Amino acid sequence: MPLFSPKFSRSPNNPYAILFPSTVLPNIRSIPTMSLSSSSPSTLPHQQDSNEAQVLKYHNQTKHSFTNYARGPRGLDWANQPKPFRRFDSAPLVPLLHPPPPNQTPPPYSSVFLNLPPPKPISKSTISQLFFDSLAISAWKTTGFSTWSLRVNPSSGNLHPTESYIIAPAIESVSDSAFVAHYAPKEHSLEVRAEISSGFFPKFFPKGSFLIGFSSIFWREAWKYGERAFRYCNHDVGHAIAAVSMAAAELGWDVKVLDGLGYEDLKKLMGLEIFPEFEIPARPVKGKFPVIEFEHPDCVLVVFPNGVGEFNVNYRELSMAISRFSELKWKGKPNVLSKEHICWDIIYRTAEAVKKPLMIEHKFSIDPFHSSRLFNESSYKNLTVSEVVRKRRSAVDMDGVHVMQRDTFYQILLHCLPSGSQNGGKQGRQLGLPFRVLSWDSEVHAVLFVHMVAGLPSGLYFLVRNEDHFDDLKKVTRSNFKWAKPEGCPDDLPLYELTRGDFKELAKRISCHQVCQLLLSFLNFPYGVVSIMSLKQGRHLIKINEFDLTSETTSNSLHY
Repeated sequence: MPLFSPKFSRSPNNPYAILFPSTVLPNIRSIPTMSLSSSSPSTLPHQQDSNEAQVLKYHNQTKHSFTNYARGPRGLDWANQPKPFRRFDSAPLVPLLHPPPPNQTPPPYSSVFLNLPPPKPISKSTISQLFFDSLAISAWKTTGFSTWSLRVNPSSGNLHPTESYIIAPAIESVSDSAFVAHYAPKEHSLEVRAEISSGFFPKFFPKGSFLIGFSSIFWREAWKYGERAFRYCNHDVGHAIAAVSMAAAELGWDVKVLDGLGYEDLKKLMGLEIFPEFEIPARPVKGKFPVIEFEHPDCVLVVFPNGVGEFNVNYRELSMAISRFSELKWKGKPNVLSKEHICWDIIYRTAEAVKKPLMIEHKFSIDPFHSSRLFNESSYKNLTVSEVVRKRRSAVDMDGVHVMQRDTFYQILLHCLPSGSQNGGKQGRQLGLPFRVLSWDSEVHAVLFVHMVAGLPSGLYFLVRNEDHFDDLKKVTRSNFKWAKPEGCPDDLPLYELTRGDFKELAKRISCHQVCQLLLSFLNFPYGVVSIMSLKQGRHLIKINEFDLTSETTSNSLHY
């Protein structure tokens, strides 16, 4: 079907009208108030209203459209490009095994989606393997006089604003005491920043457990993306969470977000009180602002042996224990990343608005592991987790020539389902790998522009990732969509063909004129946020951009 078919009554300036009728706005029920540690509102009603207003202001102010870009530097200030690696000068540096010795029998990548292997003990070797396969450097690239690194965890613009920490019991050849350390990916080493009480872990977590914390340096992204940096930092934390979840699975470890902890807890836990508070300016200001190189705490994960069963986390007592981390002797001074900066005030006002309080009543639970179906096992060629996740990702492979096989396409989407194989049950609860790390039901769906998949007609498709939303999704989309299962689609894959057509030009236009295959994720939220992602055979799903479906969508503009 032609791209601008009158069937859809779509203005050339409003490409997304192909999905939604001009008289209907996507206004599905809102997401439950449950999120990563830096993104939940305050509990006081007036503060909640003010915080939500600030977040919506940020969302609206930092949208791109085809006629106007969100505010940014309008060019790259190479002289002040932030250093890509955070270091804590004078902190003891403990080299990890590089590369770590392989497991005796490393499990195939496809097998960890079926069940987790027996857990490995915590050791220098296994901790080295975890970081090596999740957050380490995977390759170096050189062109002309420029050399830069790639990492296992993807990042917006390869800027890597996400920093990681490990809080663990004593580990032989790493630390004789329980400790907090910052991971230095360039050196593949741990910077030991503090020693903690040996009784901390036995009191709150099962034997063989440790914590991984994440923080974001907004300036790393703002240097290139300006005001939109806060979006990309949150996005990159998601990549890091998934990367750790997959690497842990290879070692027989399960992972869950400790979602009851608040902003102040995370700040103390990772030793981020070292960064001073600062007065946010009233407008964007350029100059020397080293204070904006601080790290904003995002979340903390508990990593524990597969098969330990249920255990309770008392967030009140855990928070009280963490409060004493302020009294620890912290080692190391954070390095300076740039000589000059631009302080985009709206980023820091929004970061203040989303600081999460301690949620004492939050219940920690471990859901049973649900396997994800193997529909086309030959696609994985018996590769191990390490062999898959450490492959370099490059958009040059999207050459417009190679064709993906239909069964491979279906296999990729089966691993995008939150609940794994349900055997007739509904998708929604996040029980499969890597989504089980999160404690809330899935709220994100996928809209796909499909082309160059052998045996599958080109067109618009919808992957329903929470089937409780199915009726609402049909109501807010066009009445003439087919909502038909495509040929050869597995029964337990809720993928639907909406309409056929060649949408290459549309996909190119809304992905900043880049030629690629596209996947749009539809977030079940009253503001209709949509994320554009590239879909690459046998590799990660990498988000390119975002746009939203507010009332402007029904006029002649598209914001993303």
